[in-house]
Amino acid sequence: MSFASLAEELRNGPSSGTLAALPYAAYLGLHYAVHGRELVLSMPFAESLVGQPFPPRLHGGTVAGLLEITATATLLLRLPRDEPLPQVKPVTVTVDYLRAGQPQDTFAAAHVNRLGRRIANLSVIAWQEDRDRPIAAAHMNIMLDRD
Repeated sequence: MSFASLAEELRNGPSSGTLAALPYAAYLGLHYAVHGRELVLSMPFAESLVGQPFPPRLHGGTVAGLLEITATATLLLRLPRDEPLPQVKPVTVTVDYLRAGQPQDTFAAAHVNRLGRRIANLSVIAWQEDRDRPIAAAHMNIMLDRD
């Protein structure tokens, strides 16, 4: 599955599903659900996601991957439907790790701060039990290559 087919599924498909056709998303076990205008991704806990075994903590790369995929998928969902889909290329990604990721399911949602013609600016948070206590946050600038 390409990002173009992901965009098509998010725009016209069911309000929930899996991202198994994207290789890293499949490794993370990511699922999505659309609630109104918000896209929420979930990453079910798996032993393969642990970076520190004692006490078990999620690997930072898995959390960063969840954040980046959430931002990209949210952007694809927000792009105008009457225009050709551009290639999306992350320009800057800043991740703040706020708490240790516990061995449990993790969720993420993004907000498009600005959607310009060439650059999109997004904020993303990841949480576990309580959305008001995020375990990580990211700020991303994504280039929209329309050529």
